[in-house]
Amino acid sequence: MTDRADTPDGRGSAGDVPVHPRPVDLAPADPVPAGPAPANSASGTAATPDEAAAPETVPEPPRGGRAPRNGRRVIRAGRDLPAAIAVGVVLGAVILVPLFTLYPIWVAVVSAAVAVGTYEVVRALHVAGMSVPLVPLAAGAIAMPVAAYTSGTNGLVLALAGTTLVAVAVRAVRDPAGGGRQSRLRDAAACAFTSAYVGFPAGFATLLTSAPDGHWRTIAFLGTVVASDIGGYTAGVLSGGRHKLAPSVSPGKSWEGFAGSVVGCVVVASVLMAWPLGAEIWQGALLGAAVACTATVGDLGESLLKRDIGIKDMGNLLPGHGGLMDRLDSLLCTAPVAWLLITAFLG
Repeated sequence: MTDRADTPDGRGSAGDVPVHPRPVDLAPADPVPAGPAPANSASGTAATPDEAAAPETVPEPPRGGRAPRNGRRVIRAGRDLPAAIAVGVVLGAVILVPLFTLYPIWVAVVSAAVAVGTYEVVRALHVAGMSVPLVPLAAGAIAMPVAAYTSGTNGLVLALAGTTLVAVAVRAVRDPAGGGRQSRLRDAAACAFTSAYVGFPAGFATLLTSAPDGHWRTIAFLGTVVASDIGGYTAGVLSGGRHKLAPSVSPGKSWEGFAGSVVGCVVVASVLMAWPLGAEIWQGALLGAAVACTATVGDLGESLLKRDIGIKDMGNLLPGHGGLMDRLDSLLCTAPVAWLLITAFLG
């Protein structure tokens, strides 16, 4: 679940090493007193004004968030870890309880989450100057996981097409002039992007529960994505993240962090696929490697979107995390691939 050191506030996630800019003291310097210059203690000669006013040199902290302190290296986390952990525990309970009790409640949780995520994406697109209708897109985001759960892939695809068409039609009716042909095409593309980016992949998360062991399949999917986040974040911070993965998109994401994501995903997926689901170890390892790649792509994709728009986070709903979409990005990108591989391996 995801990486945010690419945002200006320095929050980090999978593979991210927070960037801490050097603070700048904006207070005016004390004026140099008139009269004779003070004597230089070393030579007994009068100090020049430049020597008397020269500030103490502060060493620049090394890259990777590690600053020496009394001969020791200090590792900075870059996010409010207590708040982030507390929110993670609450989210885990909200997911696990319905998943092991009643699937319809789980579907409702997914639908509610993507409705909030759609709101955050639409709000961000409005900041970018696009006219995208919220109501049909949010309604479609709610409907797609439900359609996938009740009618399978056919229902999911139909819900995606219906959501996009209705959203484009509402946009056209609400603003017939539309600011010109270019604006209409841009807004229509934004409608299609929003419905395909949020609600559609969430449908694959509910498709996982269609099998008798659907709760364990979903746990394998979710647990592997969490392993990508934890493994990448830990490896990135501990290693210093010196080899940047995509510096123009996410300055804090490193190849060292990505390696940690791969290791964490492969280990967790191998265990979860082999123990409760009875799959082969190599199948779990393949799932883990694929999830590490898709989760990273999901993080980078949202980072690129936020950079293009010029925002730090998609929202501030979750303390220590940002918006809900800042947590869903890697999950949504991974869900279709996880469903495809788990279904192919287990039937």
